[in-house]
Amino acid sequence: MAAFGTAGSYRRITQQEADLLCAKHDRLYAAKPGGARAVFAWMDLSGLDFRKRNLADADFTGAIVVGCDFTGAKLDHAIFFGTDMQEAILVNASMRRSDMRGACLKGADLTGADLFEADLREGTIAAADRQRGIRLIEHTQRSADAQGATMIGANLERSKMSGMVAIRADFTDAVLKDAKLIRANLRQCSLTGANLAGADLSGADLRGADLRDAVLVGATMKASQTQDARMDGVLTDKVPEEQATALPYGEMLAAHALWCETGGTEGKPSVFDGADLRGLKSIRGYNLTALSGKGAVFYGIDMEGVQLQGAHLENADLRDCNLRRADLRGARLMGAKLSGANLREAILGPLLIGANRVLPCDMTRVTAKGADFSNADMSHAVMVLADVSRADFTNAVMKSADLTGANRLGVRGLD
Repeated sequence: MAAFGTAGSYRRITQQEADLLCAKHDRLYAAKPGGARAVFAWMDLSGLDFRKRNLADADFTGAIVVGCDFTGAKLDHAIFFGTDMQEAILVNASMRRSDMRGACLKGADLTGADLFEADLREGTIAAADRQRGIRLIEHTQRSADAQGATMIGANLERSKMSGMVAIRADFTDAVLKDAKLIRANLRQCSLTGANLAGADLSGADLRGADLRDAVLVGATMKASQTQDARMDGVLTDKVPEEQATALPYGEMLAAHALWCETGGTEGKPSVFDGADLRGLKSIRGYNLTALSGKGAVFYGIDMEGVQLQGAHLENADLRDCNLRRADLRGARLMGAKLSGANLREAILGPLLIGANRVLPCDMTRVTAKGADFSNADMSHAVMVLADVSRADFTNAVMKSADLTGANRLGVRGLD
């Protein structure tokens, strides 16, 4: 495969030479003698193995890394300026704040990669010249090219992707919150379930893109093109017409909480089926036992420590909610959306409702991609056919939990 850019002749290095440079880089990070920063600038590294290597701050400027395997590698702050990264494997790699301006990512696999605040804008290749100062290698700016790249579940929060060409790329379930995608070419991209909250898509080309179930809350879409794009289930700032005259949800929740706390002597139970509750921002600590919120939208609400024992939350949208330490014993969450939610230390065990009867937390067919269940109590939880891909179950109590048929792709902490 031809090189993406040129700067004279590329020097081809072997795996042994690459390993030696990596070892010196390790010594530098460990503050040991003989350490040196790994510099692979303008080298041909095609097909080499860098799996799980620590190459943070390494320099790959203008290099050819076609087909290289960086699975699980640490590449934070690394420089990939103008690098040919076609078909590179970067699965679960950490590339936070990496400089990837003008890089070619055609066909690359970045599934689950962390590209927080990465720079994928256009760039111009230049080199130092003693007589003429900075000399341009190319006179035209090169856009970052990610055509056909796979970025399923990747974290691209606050990344800079303006002008990027990503035709037919797969951003399914990717986190693109507050990303800059101005004038980006995203034609025929898969953005199914992607979180684009606060993203700037001004002038972006989204023709033929698949945005089903994507989050576009607070996103800027000025002059963007969306002809033939699939927008089913997209969550935006727009309140559904049937809720144009908003009910006093805050007062209703307070009344329900009072009803729970006083054993029914004060307040009254309320039903929130199909309600859009995002305007509440926070209901942390509320006692909402037996709440009915079937199909309700709770997206992004702070619900830390909330009591939802026996609640009916079938098909509810709880994406990006803070449910840390929430009590969801016996809750009915069938078909609910929990992707990106914080459920650390949450109680999702069974609810004792009689001397010999317990009600398990039912999460059948729940979608909880990338959710955080670390240290949660999930004893006897029913998660049949659930999608928990890339979720974190570190130190969670899973005694007698039923995950029959669950999608566990990329899951952490779950044996």
